[in-house]
Amino acid sequence: QVQLVESGGGLVQAGGSLRLSCAASGSGFSTYRMAWFRQAPGKQRELVARIISDGRTNYADSVKGRFAISRDNTKNTVYLQMNSLKPEDTAVYYCNAYDDSGPQDFWGQGTQVTVSS
Repeated sequence: QVQLVESGGGLVQAGGSLRLSCAASGSGFSTYRMAWFRQAPGKQRELVARIISDGRTNYADSVKGRFAISRDNTKNTVYLQMNSLKPEDTAVYYCNAYDDSGPQDFWGQGTQVTVSS
């Protein structure tokens, strides 16, 4: 079982920056496909960014050029650097870990990001 704990959310003005962190428990982190999703009120959860074990990344079109996902396998942690934030980025952000060997899917509890205009 993998536990994911997000941190770093908060309230920021439009144009500002935040960095989210997601710490994972257990072994095997370096092999997991890690991702950040978000869910705004009344909307479906959507993929924001993903990073696989070899470091390759992909992003939602809406955040390309503004957000950057990274991972530190020595700390079992994945990050989401969010720059040039917009009010439409307001959502609960969730960390996700996907273990191909199960396969198994794990989720964090979410962290609120609010961007004021």
